[in-house]
Amino acid sequence: MSPQEADSAAAETVALEWLRMLSMEERLISPEMVRAAHAHPRLRVLSPTVSHGSLQLSRCTRSPWTRDVPALFRRSGGGYTIVHFGHGGIIGEPDTIEEAIDLIVANLQPGYGPAVDGTADDL
Repeated sequence: MSPQEADSAAAETVALEWLRMLSMEERLISPEMVRAAHAHPRLRVLSPTVSHGSLQLSRCTRSPWTRDVPALFRRSGGGYTIVHFGHGGIIGEPDTIEEAIDLIVANLQPGYGPAVDGTADDL
């Protein structure tokens, strides 16, 4: 597979995952979180998944996924928690989804994205 074909395959996989996430039931993940992340161009090119109601984003399309992109959790009392597993914990607890997305993007390293066809070991 050529590099261009691999990039195209990864982009297609990511687009399909976003479609799946956007159609998930609210009991699995907040649609507001998914829509807000998908609306941001820097996040839309990363591979999304859900875990325990949180939105996880990866720089690769297959497991094991990267853990260097902050994750978005909804707080039970309102607002959001942003966790950066790769850096050891909570990086913020914004009140609005817009602030949450901005915090995730602010904590992305330069050059993160688009997701590659492969695993974290391939990066």
